[in-house]
Amino acid sequence: MFEPAPLVDTPEDPIPPGAEAGWYVGAGGAKLRAALFTPPGRARGSVVLSGGRTEPIEKYFETIRDFMDRGFVVLAHDWRGQGLSARELPDRLKGHAKGYKSFLEDFRRLLNAYEARLPKPWIAVGHSMGGCLTLLAMANGERRFAGACLSAPMLGLQFGKVSPAVAGVLTWLNLTLGRAGKYTLGQAGKPFDDTFDGNILTHDARRFARHRAQVRANPDLALGSPTYGWLDFALKATAFLSRPERLRGVTVPVEIVSAGEDRLVDNSAQAAAARNLPQGRLITVPGAYHEILMETDDMRNIFLRVFDALTGKAAPKPAEAPKPAPAPAAAPAPPPAAEAPKPAPAPAPTPAPTPAPAPAAAAKAPAKPAATKAPAAKEAAAPKAPAAKPAAAKAAAPKPAAKPAATKKAAPAKAAAKPAVAKPAAAKPAAKAAAPKKTPAPKPAAKPAAAKAAPKAAAAKPVAKAPAKPAVKAAATPASKPASKPAAAKAAPKAAAPKAAAKPAGKTAAAPKPAAAKKPAAPKKPAAAKKAPAAKA
Repeated sequence: MFEPAPLVDTPEDPIPPGAEAGWYVGAGGAKLRAALFTPPGRARGSVVLSGGRTEPIEKYFETIRDFMDRGFVVLAHDWRGQGLSARELPDRLKGHAKGYKSFLEDFRRLLNAYEARLPKPWIAVGHSMGGCLTLLAMANGERRFAGACLSAPMLGLQFGKVSPAVAGVLTWLNLTLGRAGKYTLGQAGKPFDDTFDGNILTHDARRFARHRAQVRANPDLALGSPTYGWLDFALKATAFLSRPERLRGVTVPVEIVSAGEDRLVDNSAQAAAARNLPQGRLITVPGAYHEILMETDDMRNIFLRVFDALTGKAAPKPAEAPKPAPAPAAAPAPPPAAEAPKPAPAPAPTPAPTPAPAPAAAAKAPAKPAATKAPAAKEAAAPKAPAAKPAAAKAAAPKPAAKPAATKKAAPAKAAAKPAVAKPAAAKPAAKAAAPKKTPAPKPAAKPAAAKAAPKAAAAKPVAKAPAKPAVKAAATPASKPASKPAAAKAAPKAAAPKAAAKPAGKTAAAPKPAAAKKPAAPKKPAAAKKAPAAKA
């Protein structure tokens, strides 16, 4: 589409990625240079970057990268008379101009040539003379921009000890005398501000030297002092923008970033323009010299923050940023999934009823499970027995006390309390045999009673054994806490005491004596066996 144009590459400031430079035709057929920089991925908008007097595209490589990092396509260009664009005079060092209308026509043609490749919204960024011409174009009817961010725009000039009125008269006089192409008073024919010491552009020596390296790499980038013709253009352009009615038609947001220690342009004119613009705003960078975007990081970053604020206000299409927001919103959903495993352990206790079949089997062969659990119980059951029985007694006490007969039916239903019963039973070898056999959890009240009765019959045999002492402790603790159990316990020993004595005898005989074979008489009474679980539970 465009004839390729060169870009100057230096180690200090390499060409940004995605660069494509080309020539376009300006007013009067002038050959002008522009470059398009496209970031990877989908762009959120476009920035049209216009440098100040003397400044080529290369000087803004760092700033271009900043805008690309923010997702913007950047279109930069060389004004006529500078950079690699066509110069107005044979002497390339002379900064000359022939009025501002040719600049505005060049700018219009630039936008038309690249419009199809510039995603909306458009943000105008201009420095110094570039800021002046950008605002001038908008005041003259350019409506394609959603907003503008201007760095130290040239809306008025400083002339030192010479007043603007005197400067205007001197300019008119030199133009009348045909001296439009002559350097202004006191200027020399050399590159503008060639040394850092004493410069009035920036405090940053690195950025100053970086641009000088670009000029050394291609001397055609250099530009000297302005001529009277350029000064005439500047005076007329700033005079146009000084009239409030000229700016009222610029209805989009315009941010004017002013350099606190500017010695080239008039900051009071910037303040006046900010007041005259319907959505104008003035931001001052304290201590900054004229070239804010070439200043030290702390001052330069102020401009970038203003730009970021503008793009959020003037460019609604950055609403693409909220699109990632739904993804983070979905991210909170996994935390509930992570919490789901936590409830899973809660159902895990429900498998505890599975031991219920084991007690049923234990009823058939009580001697074996009792023998295996007894050794573990003698070591650790003593401290656990007092804590476990009171807990079970509290929950079970109201049930057996109210309906001892109904407990027979409830006993098989509530197998969940069986593990709780098994632990206290471990304190007594005699009571353990009954605990695993009769699993009913809701009838722990009868166990303390049985435990009391068991010592009466069984204490004589295992008197020498240590289990007698824990038996006393186990019996004492439940007796003191649940008042309703002793009542059930008194009734239970009458029918259950002889039967309880028979079973402990069977258990004690299982370990040291073969008398367990002699005591099958207990099964002879099936009816009694059914009542016994009720009393012992």
